[in-house]
Amino acid sequence: MAGASLFTLLDDLAMLMDDIAVLSKVAGKKTAGVLADDLALNAEQVSGVAASRELPIVWAVFKGSLLNKLILVPAALLISAFVPWMITPLLMAGGLFLCFEGVEKLAHSFLHSGDEIKEHHKKMVAAVADPSVDMVRFEKDKIKGAIRTDFILSAEIIVITLGTVAEVALATRIGVLALVAILLTLGVYGFVAIIVKLDDVGLYLSQRDEAKAGSGILRPLGRAIVWFAPWLMKFLSIAGTAAMFFVGGGILVHGIAWAEQGLHVVEHWLQGLAVGGVLETIGVTLYNGAVGIVAGIVALLVFKLVSRLLPGSGKEAAV
Repeated sequence: MAGASLFTLLDDLAMLMDDIAVLSKVAGKKTAGVLADDLALNAEQVSGVAASRELPIVWAVFKGSLLNKLILVPAALLISAFVPWMITPLLMAGGLFLCFEGVEKLAHSFLHSGDEIKEHHKKMVAAVADPSVDMVRFEKDKIKGAIRTDFILSAEIIVITLGTVAEVALATRIGVLALVAILLTLGVYGFVAIIVKLDDVGLYLSQRDEAKAGSGILRPLGRAIVWFAPWLMKFLSIAGTAAMFFVGGGILVHGIAWAEQGLHVVEHWLQGLAVGGVLETIGVTLYNGAVGIVAGIVALLVFKLVSRLLPGSGKEAAV
């Protein structure tokens, strides 16, 4: 009897782990856009410091991110247990915020010239080189800003994940939320550490002594890495912004009746054209993105209007 109970327990655990793995994969797909933006933003947050301080800053933000998850995951579980009706509004708010943030980033790019952005970068570099600048305070401000950004993006990821597992058993819910939180923290900050040191690795390889074995391959490889590193950052930034519209728009589409009806119209139209599964998926994604852009523009305009009407409520976010 004891042996049978043990095998039953093991079977239940295996089924639980399988459910957690499957649902974590689904949640990972839904949060991919936020993860891309999280990666790009955090890599950008630790830029502008001395090379020797990049990894310590990443480590400090990583620890802050873990603390954020220790707050967010129990809060999400409490919401799902006691006020489950809040999950959909939170999802909608998270989706709208993603769209708002994406439009804000685009507006910043369009309203500020390349010369202005370069000038700002020069000032940052000059501040780092200036011995009169308090670098300890500068680093602390960087870390605090990165942890605040991480909290917002992590909250979005946890809420999206919670929406995926809202109807499953509590044990599975806990497992999925914990697994997603751990993996996203390790994955994001592992990649951030690699990205911020990529140019240093490239520089080291490009300056390798020609007399050493393999230098004929490693030196060109190093130069290629140095050239590739800034382009990688630009790609991550663009991909992250696009993904914010796709993910945020997708959340809003499934929460707004008329938008979801429009999605069905697009799906039926694409099916009638017999364009194939891949093109249908692209069409649906573009529709979600379009809804996300429109929603983000409306949200930004409302935010700006409220900021102008209530100037004493706080500083208006810079565009």
